[in-house]
Amino acid sequence: MNSNINVLVTGANGQLGSEIRKKVRSAGGDRFLFTDVRELDVTDRMAVRNRMKQEQIDVVVNCAAYTAVDRAEEDEATADLLNRQAVENLAVNCRETGATLIHISTDYVFPGTGNLPYKEDGHADPLGVYGSTKLAGEQAVECSGCHYLIFRTAWLYSSFGNNFVKTIRRLSEERSRISVVFDQVGTPTYAADLAALILYILKSRMFLKYSGIYHFSNEGVCSWFDFAHEIVALSERNCQVVPCYSEQFPSKVKRPVFSVLDKTKVKTDFDWTIPYWRDSLIDCIEEIKREEIR
Repeated sequence: MNSNINVLVTGANGQLGSEIRKKVRSAGGDRFLFTDVRELDVTDRMAVRNRMKQEQIDVVVNCAAYTAVDRAEEDEATADLLNRQAVENLAVNCRETGATLIHISTDYVFPGTGNLPYKEDGHADPLGVYGSTKLAGEQAVECSGCHYLIFRTAWLYSSFGNNFVKTIRRLSEERSRISVVFDQVGTPTYAADLAALILYILKSRMFLKYSGIYHFSNEGVCSWFDFAHEIVALSERNCQVVPCYSEQFPSKVKRPVFSVLDKTKVKTDFDWTIPYWRDSLIDCIEEIKREEIR
């Protein structure tokens, strides 16, 4: 491999892809090719193969996914196409070209019925279509024979796109009181923190040394209510956040009650320090405020 590598980032207009792009702008060296559906249809295996060979891709960072949890229940075909078939296309082409696949997965592969943080080898038993198709995508990668790193993450947010942080900020400006569930527990993930880890792994070439499944979210534990309470407080909004039960917000899919991820493996293998969730939330809200001023 040459001193510099060629990296293909798919789903580059999403939260994580946008954070990677933002960080790459201030870094030199490796060549990054950022694509979304308009530039590359990851469901087209031949199109992926041709682009990877044409650009001599060494690493694929797959940020593309079908993430609409509720809609997936009624649109399983599309969820499967993006979360399993497209992932298999990337994995097979990585195997054939000798590239490494860095793939993003989710805490939704777990049932969320435990009370201890899930380790990578924990029992996967998804509760709905979204989690099932994401688990199938993981299995497709593992069966492909390619060299890979899979990062399961949870409660992803950033200053880009639509997410829980932006929704709560908007609602807290429009209303004097909002209700948020307190019986679902996990850990938020600032996409910029995951992007920083991925870029470190690329720059250090540690993707050549390690493979397998890893968990990444910020440190700590909170409920959606706790998360929302901090978002409102840090946004300095005069809005009361009230805890409620999940049953008060009927959903087409059952969500994990406990989806805290154990990050011991990623911290040990990559010697990586993960920020506490509230500290990262502060950083994100400050960035959102700066963007609102611009």
